[in-house]
Amino acid sequence: MLPECLPPMLSWHEFVEAATASPTIDAPGSRETGTDWPGATWEEALRLAVDGWPVALEEAGITVDELRAGAGLGHQVTELEPSWDVTGSEVDIGAYLSGVPECMVDALPRQVSRRGKVVTFLIPAAYSNRIAHDVIINRGLALVTLCAAIIDAGHSVEIWSGFTGTFTIAREKLRTHAVARVISAGEPLDVGRLIFGVAHPAMLRRLWFGVWDAQPAAVAQTVNDHNFGIACDCRPDDLPAEVTDPYVFPYLTEQDRQWDDLPTALDWAKGLFGELGLIQH
Repeated sequence: MLPECLPPMLSWHEFVEAATASPTIDAPGSRETGTDWPGATWEEALRLAVDGWPVALEEAGITVDELRAGAGLGHQVTELEPSWDVTGSEVDIGAYLSGVPECMVDALPRQVSRRGKVVTFLIPAAYSNRIAHDVIINRGLALVTLCAAIIDAGHSVEIWSGFTGTFTIAREKLRTHAVARVISAGEPLDVGRLIFGVAHPAMLRRLWFGVWDAQPAAVAQTVNDHNFGIACDCRPDDLPAEVTDPYVFPYLTEQDRQWDDLPTALDWAKGLFGELGLIQH
């Protein structure tokens, strides 16, 4: 019987260790030959997991700053906050009548966050085996752009990757899931790691498969026999209990059109930036 979930992997290092543990079966899916589908050999995937994957930007001849500017995500979020002093533009009548010297009020701009200081994303790592590489890459670059813009606006981001699939065994439908933290809140944004973690096909088709290939043999064999399951949505409660108010991305389907090209993906990023309350019109 499959476990409903694996223990959360709380750091990138922990995830890579779990993915590279020795397989427990003779023909692990993560080590299959050929690169057309996974996008990299097993050895190349391990190198990218350690060194990152900036090549997606280099090949396009662009930088994260250019992506962000192209998406129009350079806005700071501000609110006017009252400040009391002995001078100011308006009188606080109550303070004045009470004899408080600091009875004058000015409205000062202050950067704020409408979701708190940390914006948490849960990104489904599983998707149909027919999803094309460029679709995966465009979605990933849009997410990287969004994260860079959020950080520039004075907030923090935390990125989780989630593997979620359904399996039908003995006529019973099972949902199983696992999550791994790619970027922790407050740490410097490792763009190369983030691009690999959310934009490279080998993140799923090599490393996440590697995590399942290293489970107890009966589990690993069942997962392989069912082609690693059918992708389904992640849920907020897939994350550890202490992670609150995450934004959960829908998993990739063949019907999604917002990732067909990079400009369309960046328009999506701009829309979500506003939806999250991080942009003020």
